[in-house]
Amino acid sequence: MASADDLLTDALRLPAEERARLVHKLLVSLEDEEAHPDAEAEWARELERRARDVLSGAVETEDADAVLDRISARLRGGHR
Repeated sequence: MASADDLLTDALRLPAEERARLVHKLLVSLEDEEAHPDAEAEWARELERRARDVLSGAVETEDADAVLDRISARLRGGHR
């Protein structure tokens, strides 16, 4: 069996998209459903609450492109 260091060396040779997919799978494998048995139900309730807030006008939404532009500007050091 290969060591973690050997696997890491091999993984770092993969294209970025494949590395991201691998990382995602590794992170998912660490999730312990038994430790959070109600997590799915809690997320469903939270999503419903957020949807109600948007539909009722309780929160203001922003255009995703505008948000991404603002984030990109901040990362480049040009605050807007």
